[in-house]
Amino acid sequence: MRILHTMLRVGDLQRSLDFYTNVLGMKLLRQKDYPDGKFTLAFVGYGEESETAVLELTHNWDTDSYDLGNGYGHIALEVEDAYQACEQIKAKGGKVVREAGPMKHGNTVIAFVEDPDGYKIELIQAKGRED
Repeated sequence: MRILHTMLRVGDLQRSLDFYTNVLGMKLLRQKDYPDGKFTLAFVGYGEESETAVLELTHNWDTDSYDLGNGYGHIALEVEDAYQACEQIKAKGGKVVREAGPMKHGNTVIAFVEDPDGYKIELIQAKGRED
């Protein structure tokens, strides 16, 4: 396993992209709109996603700002098989809060587990990953 990205909800995507790229020197690696879900995902980082962890900036089109308490999203881990990983996590006493399956507005197979403090960790299946 490896850490893939950390997701942050942002109220103004362009303002955030300007900050992460112009102020912090990251590169915009990819960006995609999801009209059915009314959100945009933008991935920024210092290196290629295949080699380093990056940030996922999520802009929900109908939300202008967030409290810091709900601005944090999740940590993502790449796994070979999300279904098998969920079973292994449950067998070790872990809490799966979203079983493995395709994401709602895409094809990527994902799952979510929760740590003892309630922080979410997304499992993203490596094969067929598109989003």
